Amino acid sequence: MSNVSNSKSDREKFGSRIGFILVSAGCAIGIGNVWKFPYLCGQYGGAAFILIYLVFLLLLGIPVMVCEFAVGRASRKSAARCFEVLERKGSRFHWLKFISIIGSYMLMMYYTTVAGWMLYYCWLHIRGAFVGADNARIKSDYASMLSNAPNMAFWTILVCLIGFVICYFGIQNGVERVTKVMMTCLMVLMVVLAVHSVFLKGAEKGIAFYLVPDFWNMVERGVGNVIFAAMSQAFFTLSIGIGAMLIFGSYLNKERSLTGEAVTITALDTFVALMAGFIIIPACFAYGIEPDAGPSLIFLTIPNLFSQMPGGRIWGALFFIFLSFAALTTVIAVFENIIAFDMDLFGWTRKKSVIISAVLVVLLSLPCVFGYNIWSSIHPLGEGTHILDLEDFIVSNNLLPLGSLAFVLFCTRRGGWGWDRFIQEADAGEGWKFPKKLRAYITYVVPVIIIVIYLKGYYDMFSPMGTAALAGWMCVAVLFLLFIFFCAFSGRKKTEKAAL
Repeated sequence: MSNVSNSKSDREKFGSRIGFILVSAGCAIGIGNVWKFPYLCGQYGGAAFILIYLVFLLLLGIPVMVCEFAVGRASRKSAARCFEVLERKGSRFHWLKFISIIGSYMLMMYYTTVAGWMLYYCWLHIRGAFVGADNARIKSDYASMLSNAPNMAFWTILVCLIGFVICYFGIQNGVERVTKVMMTCLMVLMVVLAVHSVFLKGAEKGIAFYLVPDFWNMVERGVGNVIFAAMSQAFFTLSIGIGAMLIFGSYLNKERSLTGEAVTITALDTFVALMAGFIIIPACFAYGIEPDAGPSLIFLTIPNLFSQMPGGRIWGALFFIFLSFAALTTVIAVFENIIAFDMDLFGWTRKKSVIISAVLVVLLSLPCVFGYNIWSSIHPLGEGTHILDLEDFIVSNNLLPLGSLAFVLFCTRRGGWGWDRFIQEADAGEGWKFPKKLRAYITYVVPVIIIVIYLKGYYDMFSPMGTAALAGWMCVAVLFLLFIFFCAFSGRKKTEKAAL
């Protein structure tokens, strides 16, 4: 028999359905939607890539999100306690809670720094720092920002303070209220920027590059590579795997089924990613600037773009306000997850958890800040890499896929929560029901897809280092997988006897 306990009556809840959707979407929507998706779309065949991407959102992203929401809502706990509440007697699934705990802290160790860059560049555009600046000046300013440790530390700490102050006021009065405003402003700004961009002279070439299917481009780059790129982007875009979605499920009532909510959140995330492409790609073509991916797009290409554009000071400021809201909504969501960990694990009040977590996150964020200046000689993943790259690799290539695998196994295996209990929770309330015919697919195929994404990430990272290094690191990856399966299956006999 499952040792599920009744939820506490004092558990916080969202004030409205729209609040839950916008907060969850705010967690999913981040800077990756802006500095990676438009470039990948243009690089891998435009509309053809988008179609494949949407297919994998349906086949992979939404099912894992529903798993996270279901575990959170049923347990009324964060990832720190959800497995203990729901797992069968003798199960070792609760050992896997540290994936979510470590993942949330480590994500904020570098995401706060990047969010600080957004706020700083927003301030620079408001001041008009890039008006009339040439490409050399823009590159110099970016390098200057990275080398200035006190300045970077200030903006990183400011992001931490903003996020934790909002979380201090709780779910309804803090997280929900502020995120609803930020997300509304984000959507409005995004539409205004996209409309402005597509009507620039010469923008039609960028729209064609972005949206017209280019199957020859797909063949040239390798259909397998395009499919994997779409599959990976669909998987990572939703912030699934470290309990960031689970925590909001724990604040949710049972009036609506979870599948419909997951589809709505995914649609919002996809809408933002597509609109980001309409903002960036047509404008780049209009001014003859090559669109790039990653930080160089945001901090080199975009300022260069707006420096040439009439009214660029205003448009640049609006763009970085949009980016700052996208970054801050994710920061607030993950901070809430971290605060909930402490409250569930140690029984702390929200006030105590906020204070201790804020100090800890600020201190843990400093290595990423110093990695570009004081500790710039440290290259953890090879020449040219920084501490941020290592932290991002640990989260994106390890903890997100491993955590997602853990949640899927927990929801489908008898040794964990089990398929029947998962379906009962997912389908509670009005709205779309989870297709029960997908049981074999969710139980066997989804874990295989996640494992492929996980191992391919290691291959892409370490294959340039040579066969010996690749073999060694692939062994490490396999060991992590074995640990996941040990926790999922080692207590199986005990749990089956307990169930009988």
